[in-house]
Amino acid sequence: MWTLEQLEPEIDDIRARIVQHRRGLKEYFVARDEEIDLAILCACAQEPLLLVGPPGTAKSDLVVKLTESLGLESSDYFEYMLTKFTEPSEILGPIDIQLLKEGRYVRRTRGMLPDCKVAFLDEIFKSNSAILNTLLTILNERKFYQDGQPTPVGLVMLFAATNDIPDQTELEAMADRFILKIETRPVKDRHFAELIDAGVMNEAYRAAGQKPWARGAATLSDFLKFKRFMDLSFGASREPGRDRELWFPRAVFAEMRRIVRALETEDKVMVSDRKLVKLYKVIRTQAFLNHGGAVQHADLGLLAYVGNRRDELPVVASKVKALLGLGAGG
Repeated sequence: MWTLEQLEPEIDDIRARIVQHRRGLKEYFVARDEEIDLAILCACAQEPLLLVGPPGTAKSDLVVKLTESLGLESSDYFEYMLTKFTEPSEILGPIDIQLLKEGRYVRRTRGMLPDCKVAFLDEIFKSNSAILNTLLTILNERKFYQDGQPTPVGLVMLFAATNDIPDQTELEAMADRFILKIETRPVKDRHFAELIDAGVMNEAYRAAGQKPWARGAATLSDFLKFKRFMDLSFGASREPGRDRELWFPRAVFAEMRRIVRALETEDKVMVSDRKLVKLYKVIRTQAFLNHGGAVQHADLGLLAYVGNRRDELPVVASKVKALLGLGAGG
C-alpha cells in the first residue's frame, strides 16, 4: 500500500487528471454537471451516492459511462434492480454446491457485487431486510461473510437509485449511509433540442460499437491513490483538531456549524454524528480536489445534498445555497 511520502510527489498530477476526467465526462451529458461532480467526488472519497428521481433521467447511463471511462472491464461493473423478492444469491452469487456438500457455505462471487469495482443498485429501498443488512455490512466494513468468515470485497464505488425514500424506521440506517443524495430531474423542458441531439449521438456511438467517453484522463488507480492520500493526510499530524486547524478556516467551519444547526432546528433535517464526520471529510476531499488547498466558502455547497427524505431534498438544496449566497446554480 502506498505511503504519504510516495504519493506526495505525484498527487498534483493525479488531481489534475481526475479534474480533467470529470470535465471530459460532462461532454456526453446534457445538464448533468451536478450529478457528475458528485459522482466523481464520491468516487474519490469512496462514499456511496444516492440518485433520486424518475426513470429515464440518465442515472444508470452516468454510472455506466463513468465505469467505461475508467477503462474497466464489463466484469468490473455490477448492476441490478432490487425488489422485495430479491434473493442474496442474486447480488452476492450462488452457493457453491460442491463445497456445500463438504459442509462449507461459500458463494461463487465472480461477476457479482463482492467481486466488482463499480456497482449500481436500482430501487435500493425496495429490497428486503436480508439484502439491506448485507449491503450495510458491505458499505460500512467493505466485507461480507463467506463460510462464516469476513471476506474483503473489491467494491470501490457504489451508486444507488430510487424513485422515493420511504419514511420507514427499518430503512433509516441505509438512508443515512448515503451522506449525499441528489435529485435527478428531467431536463427536456429546458434543453429540448440538446437532449435529442445528444441522445441520437449516443445511440449512434453504441450502434457503431464506439465509446469515445472511454478515453478518460484518469484511471481507477488514480482514484485509489487519491483516496489513500486523503486518508493518510487526515491523520498525518497525529493531533486531534490539527487537520481542522490546517485545512478548515475558522470562519468557514463556523459557517458549516451554523448551516447544520439551521437545518436541524428550522427544517428538522437530522444530521447524525456519523454523517457529520463523513461530511467533514467529503468537504475536505472536494476542496483538495477542486483547488488543492483549504476548504473555502463555496465548498460548503455540498451541504445542499444532505437531505434525508425525498421532500427534504429540494428544501435543503434551496436553503443551503441561499445561506451561502450561491444562487440556484451554485
